[in-house]
Amino acid sequence: MTHDVEERVEALWAAATAGDEYAAGGAVLAALDAGMPMETLLVDVVAAVQSRVGREWAANRITVAQEHTATAVNERVLATLAHQPPVRGEPGRGRVTVACVHGEWHAFPARLLAEVLRLRGWHVDYLGAQVPTPHLVAHLHRTNPDAVALSGSLAPRLPAAHAAITSCQGAGTPVLAGGAAFGPDGRYARLLGADAWAPDACAAADLLAGGPPPRRSADAPPHLAGPEYAALTGSAADLVRGVVAELIRRVPETAPAYAERRLEHPADDVASIVDYLRAALYVDDPELFSSFAGWMAEVLTARGVPASVLLTVLEALAERLPGSPRALVMLAEAHDVVRGRRTGDH
Repeated sequence: MTHDVEERVEALWAAATAGDEYAAGGAVLAALDAGMPMETLLVDVVAAVQSRVGREWAANRITVAQEHTATAVNERVLATLAHQPPVRGEPGRGRVTVACVHGEWHAFPARLLAEVLRLRGWHVDYLGAQVPTPHLVAHLHRTNPDAVALSGSLAPRLPAAHAAITSCQGAGTPVLAGGAAFGPDGRYARLLGADAWAPDACAAADLLAGGPPPRRSADAPPHLAGPEYAALTGSAADLVRGVVAELIRRVPETAPAYAERRLEHPADDVASIVDYLRAALYVDDPELFSSFAGWMAEVLTARGVPASVLLTVLEALAERLPGSPRALVMLAEAHDVVRGRRTGDH
């Protein structure tokens, strides 16, 4: 079966990166016809290809256009599989709402979870990407599900996830959190008060098989948004403009380098860095920010932008945040990570 899975992954990868949704659909339907279980196909083939798309984009081995094309094809594949009549699990397990937190556009993990849960016999309300919390809560009041599964892929969505978790629990619905935003071990899901966390779709389905997480009373949320987080949030736009101007002053080739490599404007990268710093302040975890800085250094280096550019951004941010001691610690740790990676590359 392992060899068969690898062959199916390669077939779907070739079709997805070529933008051939007909070949992609044919590849997964052929796998079903050959006897591959639907859940295996979803998790070990389709999800594996989507993960590979992200890795290949980060390494600059596929373009942004190819990444978007492959993702769109994989979404069509999920839709194709959702309309197949597989043998489903025990019916009538209950009802689960699956949604992405407000601001989260990476809906693929949530859609994958929805399909796995349907296979396991759950009635699933899939609400898709970027669901505003008031609308999510209104849906819960209308449908009274046994649980809500909240998905978040990017750490800057953690404050919105916190609001959603608290609001859903206030509506009497237990929350199962999942996605990369909540940390590799679910540490942020626990910090934000989620009733449960799962690392992937199968683990989430296994957890819910034992019954929804027990509902608990809505306690007052921990006060995570301290004064540094609030100050950085209020000044973020001005801070990004100032850092970009300083970056171009110190490294005048920055703007041409971005243009030559068809990258986004450096302001987009600086804005992402500020967003991740805000998220790290919110959960008070320097590792969140330093890990992101290390990843961004890899992404930029793969595109021919030297790590020194990122070091300059971190230094310029530190110069503009003299009254934010926690942020300065995080920036210093990130600077060390990027500098160490740069030294290791040489």
